[in-house]
Amino acid sequence: MQTTIQNQDGKIVVFLEGRLDTAAAPETEQALKPLYDSTEAEITLDCTKLVYISSSGLRLFLSLLKAAKAKGGHVYIHGINEDLRKIFQLTGFINLFEFN
Repeated sequence: MQTTIQNQDGKIVVFLEGRLDTAAAPETEQALKPLYDSTEAEITLDCTKLVYISSSGLRLFLSLLKAAKAKGGHVYIHGINEDLRKIFQLTGFINLFEFN
């Protein structure tokens, strides 16, 4: 699992590549921790190259969403494939996030 964070024109973009499973979740969580305190109002999770997400990965997404909303921010999800979309639908996460 590879996580890359970039600031693009005042917006944070997180590029996720590989499998966000239970084994990868702790490392990914460490990479995302600085974003919990971010003052940026907009965070995009680019999932174009994310091939799998487990419940541990979904928990990370939810934690980031809660932290952003507490500061009036937004978390957008970009580029999920059909398999990931089904997971988001089955878990109800499709209603929590904004997709672009």
